[in-house]
Amino acid sequence: MPSKVATQKPVKKSTSKTNFETLPINKKLSKEEKVGLYETILGIRRFEEKSLQAYNQGKIGGFLHLYIGQEAVAAGIVSLMEENDHIITAYRDHGHALAVGMGMNECMAELYGKYTGCSKGKGGSMHFFAPDKRYWGGHGIVAGQTPLGAGLAFALKYKGLKGCAVCFLGDGAVNQGSFMETLNLVSLWGIPVVYVIENNGYSMGTSLKRSSAEESLAKRGEAFGIKWDTCEGHDVFEVREAANKAMTYAREELKPFILEIRTYRYRGHSVADANHEKYRTKEEIETYKKNKDPIIVLKNKLIADKTLTEASAKEIDQRMKDEAAVSSKFAEESPYPPKSEITTDVYWTVDNDKDQQLKGTYFFND
Repeated sequence: MPSKVATQKPVKKSTSKTNFETLPINKKLSKEEKVGLYETILGIRRFEEKSLQAYNQGKIGGFLHLYIGQEAVAAGIVSLMEENDHIITAYRDHGHALAVGMGMNECMAELYGKYTGCSKGKGGSMHFFAPDKRYWGGHGIVAGQTPLGAGLAFALKYKGLKGCAVCFLGDGAVNQGSFMETLNLVSLWGIPVVYVIENNGYSMGTSLKRSSAEESLAKRGEAFGIKWDTCEGHDVFEVREAANKAMTYAREELKPFILEIRTYRYRGHSVADANHEKYRTKEEIETYKKNKDPIIVLKNKLIADKTLTEASAKEIDQRMKDEAAVSSKFAEESPYPPKSEITTDVYWTVDNDKDQQLKGTYFFND
């Protein structure tokens, strides 16, 4: 039975008055690394804005879940990854993909359903993958990634590798049974997985108050003897401070950790969510943009410590806009997957039928 000592209480909470950029994990960041964080956050924003424009022009089909407003979460946590750490997330996955180093071209091409996309045009918005960067998607089933994240972490422990798996999920996924079952297992087996709840306040169109009996989502870990913490998600330095504690704990103690990050999405649950200004007010959205926008918060801090100037910040912004525009052009000019690829990478048995043991015929409409 898991111990009820220490694990039954959250770690010490941070306060809004804390100067997070002066804390050890952030203080040792070089000027180049801080600029890199700004470029990542800004790059995600400009990519998402360009993808929204393409969607509205009818160039992208299917679902499109934008990460606008939440950029500091992925950027901050990915910046802490060590050589044996892995990342997995849900369907709002563009930000995490760009944060781990995937190129805008391969990501935008995937949105367009093109063969040059990261999943060869078969995955679309919800299924970005980059195994070479230890990034495992991109999953469309709500909370479906949570047991997979446990599996990644289990493999690390099994192989004796010091690392952790960071599994992102939304506040709506917390209410799924598969997540509860997984928490029980990772606690019992001592699995080094960090569950990051990106709490943007709304499960599709349902507010947190209406969807969860206990508004502290990470606190649910207490039922399984799992250590937990919460932090704000608009300041990338605060995200790094809290995530570093969680990830270090998982790696060193070989135990799970739940980190709830309070963040916000400016757009709807997906682009198809036409009512996102009905279940919340325009004033609520504008207040967050004005006071807690991740780009503005970081920009102001980097200008204050002379890492950036207004001119250099403007140059980075233009560079990210240009890169997003180039990726859109690349996607438009890229070819669609050939029909011969329709079963490739779909069924392992089809791709690996070296002895030609499979029988039967595959029929597809022209």
